Amino acid sequence: VTREQLIADPENIWLGRAARLRLPAETLRDQALAVSGLLNGKIGGPSVKPYQPEGLWKEIASQAYDQGSGKDLYRRGMYTFWKRTVPPPTMLTFDASSREICVLSRSRTNTPLQALALLNEISYVEAARNLGQQMILQNISTEDRLRWGWRQVTSRMPSDYEMSVLLKSLQRNIQRYSADQKAAKQLISFGESQADESLKTHELAAYTVIASMLLNLDEVINRE
Repeated sequence: VTREQLIADPENIWLGRAARLRLPAETLRDQALAVSGLLNGKIGGPSVKPYQPEGLWKEIASQAYDQGSGKDLYRRGMYTFWKRTVPPPTMLTFDASSREICVLSRSRTNTPLQALALLNEISYVEAARNLGQQMILQNISTEDRLRWGWRQVTSRMPSDYEMSVLLKSLQRNIQRYSADQKAAKQLISFGESQADESLKTHELAAYTVIASMLLNLDEVINRE
């Protein structure tokens, strides 16, 4: 806490400060879906079965996993169907309880597998593509698109240095995917939602990478 904050709000009545911690497993996914415009905000109803690795239930429990479709894939994490013998793997990666016993609080770990999940798990890749698509559809300058995307996930505007990093990364990825259309098509094909066919494939792929970068910022996956 800064001296200025202590003087302005010594009792923290405005909730301007708190302990720093990584967001819970359910909140991480909900946040990615929300900022990308995919989140289904329906309240109540039966549990749903979002994406998970193919064959996982078959391998461990000898049962078929009937994955949901449409809006069910984008419901909040609290509605995810939970099988205690085969819990949702991404949630376990981010320290969700197995629910085999009651716990007073969850542990909080920091592992390379968590970073890999945020970069590669289908829900997060799909969310990144949809966020990148939103950035392009703003129909404003490249710099303003990047500022819009940054503010969408951080609730603040980027600094000049942060903007320079985003611009360089965008230019590098546009060149990369312009030269490899196959890789671009593969990147924007993740998930059930469809990419906007009016957008250039290599441009959407480049913005998807930028959006993924934004979703993986420390201040996005942590409560600072």
